[in-house]
Formats: sequence, structure tokens, C-alpha cells
Amino acid sequence: MTIKAVFFDAAGTLIEPVRRVGESYAAIAAKYGKSVPPAEIAARFRLCFDVAPRLAFPDAAAESLATLERDWWRRLVAHVFEPWNPFQRFEEYFDELFSYFATPAAWQLYPEVTETLLGLRRRGLILGVISNFDSRLVGILAGLGAGRLFEEIVVSSRIGYAKPHPEIFRIALSRHGLRPENAIHVGDSPINDLQGARNAGLRAVLVARENGGRLPKPDRVTSLRDILAMVEAS
Repeated sequence: MTIKAVFFDAAGTLIEPVRRVGESYAAIAAKYGKSVPPAEIAARFRLCFDVAPRLAFPDAAAESLATLERDWWRRLVAHVFEPWNPFQRFEEYFDELFSYFATPAAWQLYPEVTETLLGLRRRGLILGVISNFDSRLVGILAGLGAGRLFEEIVVSSRIGYAKPHPEIFRIALSRHGLRPENAIHVGDSPINDLQGARNAGLRAVLVARENGGRLPKPDRVTSLRDILAMVEAS
């Protein structure tokens, strides 16, 4: 098996919020007259996010995607705040929240990301992103200095399929003329990334920075640096 490409998930794999999601949601909400403990928002966000429909819009016209993406997030955030209704200034709040998470300043790369990506590029590998995110991801990665290192950034909202659906992986492969056995996919979700990529025929690796010791090798790494050794051994 010859590895020619490495695909990465984004949030939780390449990038993380500078502040915890609950903290950002709560801090901005306080500006609009809504005081909620960050921990309660965080718990509510996890619950609502897990039951939300996938962030993908099959057959949507290209010119409508930005509106569809924003509306998807508005519904999710409105659901998060349902226990604390009424939220009189919700629309103003959501405008700022959505804009905030579009800025590179809201995110940071994990420490080993740039080193790992440069090392893989030096080895002649194709690098890409496969993420259940929206169009904002392109600007975020560019602003953090990582966007230039990827041949393509595939986001579910614009592809029409979201992980773990195998089609999003197949589309990414087809754009580079690759077979599944030619690629590794790295991500932090056992279902979306590990199971999804395997079902599409790719080699899948789970990055588990905090609990990696509990997961069986060779399916997990505790740092993206380990991908370099994997590629060299393939």
C-alpha cells in the first residue's frame, strides 16, 4: 500500500477554540443582557449539537449556501438557549457570535500542526481537509497560516455530504485521482472520522491527545507528529 495523501479533520484535530465554547457563548451573551453559566451552556451545546441534522445541503444552489450555513447555526444556537428564553436581543447576539467564530482570532492551531504538515509536504504527500464545518473554515485556516499547506479544504456544507457518510471521503479522493488505499484520514471522532473513513476504504487514525493510552494501536495517536512515522513505515 502506497500512501500518497493524508486528509485531516479540522476542529479537534488541527484547530481548537482559543476559549472553551461555553465561555465564548456566555461572554458574548452577557453583552446582550443574558447571563448564563458557561458550564451550563457547554452542556446544552453538546446536547443540541449531537441531535442536530448534519451540516450538509444536498442539491443546494451554490449561491444559497452561505444563507443555509448561517441559518443552520442560528437554529442550533436558538435551541441551545431555549431553557433561558426569552432572549430579547438574540438576533444581535447571534450576529456577533457567528462573526466571532469566523475569525482566526477565535481559534488556534494545536502546537504540532505546522511542523507535521510541513514534514508531510516535504515527503511529497498530498494534504487535504475533510470536515463537517462550513465555509468559514477556509478563512480560519488561512488566517492561522495553515490554509496554504493544503491542496483542498472539503467542508460538508458545500459538498452535500457529512461524515461519516462515505461519499464525502470518495469526493475528496476523486479530486486527486486517488484510490482509498492511497490515503490516510486523521480525526478525533470515533464515528465521523475513524468509522467513516474506514467505511470508505481509507486507512483511519484517531487522534486522542487526552485519552490515547486507552485506545488500541495502530488506530490511534496522541500527537499528529506520529503521522510522520506512520507514513514513513507504509
